[in-house]
Amino acid sequence: MPIEILDGKSWEDFLSTGTALLMLGKTTCASCNEWTSELDGWESTHPQLKIAKILLDQPGLGRFKIAHPWVAEVDMLPWNVLFIDGEIVKQWAGSGTSRLENRLARLIG
Repeated sequence: MPIEILDGKSWEDFLSTGTALLMLGKTTCASCNEWTSELDGWESTHPQLKIAKILLDQPGLGRFKIAHPWVAEVDMLPWNVLFIDGEIVKQWAGSGTSRLENRLARLIG
């Protein structure tokens, strides 16, 4: 699935509608890059799902961090957040498309 890289101008529109998986990472995080590669090659059974990534070590994310103060508590990367119509419905650390599929099946069928 294509993964969109969000920045300070694009995150709000992306997360506000539909079903979206947001992966938080950093440019130097090997596990984040592996998870990105796994997601890139993944064929989702949920065609409505959008996937994006925010790199926390990139500038211009002040508004995102203010709107989502829980980001300051994230202590493990990659960190995944599932949004439905702008609301957070699930958060977890780590990777794995089977884990993602299980969460999607429970939340959106």
